[in-house]
Amino acid sequence: MDKVYQYQIENKQRYLDELFDLLRIPSISADSSYKNEIINCAKSISRNLNESGFENVEICETQGNPIIYGDKIISSDLPTVLIYGHYDVQPADPINLWETDPFDPVIKVSGIHPEGAIYARGSADDKGQFFMHVKAIESLIKTNSLPCNVKLIIEGEEEIGSVNLGNFLKENLSKLSCDIILISDTHILSNQVPTVTTGLRGLSYVEVEVEGPNRDLHSGLYGGAVPNPIHVLCDMIASLIDEDGKIRVKGFYDRVKELSSEDRSELNKLPFNEIEFKNSIGLKGIQGEKGYTSLERISIRPTLDVNGIWGGYTGEGAKTVIPSKAHAKISMRLVPDQNPEEITELFTKHFLSIAPKNVQVTVTPHHGGNAYVLPSSNPGYIAAKLAMEKTFNKEVLPYRTGGSIPIVSLFEELLGAKSVLMGFGLDSDAIHSPNEHYGIYNFYKGIETIPYFLNYYTENFKNK
Repeated sequence: MDKVYQYQIENKQRYLDELFDLLRIPSISADSSYKNEIINCAKSISRNLNESGFENVEICETQGNPIIYGDKIISSDLPTVLIYGHYDVQPADPINLWETDPFDPVIKVSGIHPEGAIYARGSADDKGQFFMHVKAIESLIKTNSLPCNVKLIIEGEEEIGSVNLGNFLKENLSKLSCDIILISDTHILSNQVPTVTTGLRGLSYVEVEVEGPNRDLHSGLYGGAVPNPIHVLCDMIASLIDEDGKIRVKGFYDRVKELSSEDRSELNKLPFNEIEFKNSIGLKGIQGEKGYTSLERISIRPTLDVNGIWGGYTGEGAKTVIPSKAHAKISMRLVPDQNPEEITELFTKHFLSIAPKNVQVTVTPHHGGNAYVLPSSNPGYIAAKLAMEKTFNKEVLPYRTGGSIPIVSLFEELLGAKSVLMGFGLDSDAIHSPNEHYGIYNFYKGIETIPYFLNYYTENFKNK
């Protein structure tokens, strides 16, 4: 591995320059006006894969944004690792809260990142993280050190629910066949406490609309005599969670798989500092479901959150209206064995049942996905743990995170392979928020670690 690491050291500035080029492309999947930038980003990644030594590189068309594929096949006697990432990014809004241009990456030094962090949309989620794999494998190919077969798919719709990935998988089962899937779209607890993610929550995402009068009304002429959809919506949302932090949707907890007291105790061994947690996000106090620690609340318990709410006049100055409609977007994070379609149906039935008779309520389902758990006995987990312990020189712990990657369960269902979630970001990276950033230390540490994972996994495969 010495020559691999030496190659990485000699090319580290080029790695950073190439990543910056990718980050300058605003590949926003949620906004169709960025379609050309999506195409440009896919082409840029394809060129980089070819230059890095991947073979059979393709830009695969879908009904939506293209998926990039590449591979390097050595021998049918060796294991095949499929690497997944995504090149699409969240919108940068609100732009005014960014300290610098979200698509003009800069490096800033901080207490958490003494070596500097890359500030740009997509730096941590997920361009910086999937690009680690491209450069790590490049270092193996260029030094004739690749220990196994590798395949890679980078999609352009993860931030909008991976709506076309399922069909792509079904149509390419043979091409994508593999023994394990490796994903870096998660984070570690800290640089001092490296972790491998062994669990993800599932997701049910809906949009709700409350409609009252048939048009916006003058609040002076009608106020006090008609239902205000914003008031109604706020009352309905407020009723969804009780004073103990429990979700009031009937049947919501029926399938929740409770952790044993032993597993809960093991989870809470992680050095989670509640004071640092609340201070890091500028809060004076925290809240949540009664009877659970904050670490449990954000990892192993289901939740319901309003992600956006709007209605009426929100422009500059005053406009005295009672709006005709009010809207909200609501996400529910799910745990094993909750079914996202069933939860969406239960929520819809409940939300319609609590609506006043003098308004009309509509619930529109969006995307969702199942929760996921990787056993600590899985060879992929063992290889990830060994690899990170080698490069961090610290004990690596299992970690169940509260985020959702719906395609992980889809991979297992269609490809019959488990996914190893070996991310290198931090939860302070502000993904999906203004001033998203990714530590340079973490970027290079990922490039250093990935070759060890491939070697350890291959050794385990040969010793079966």
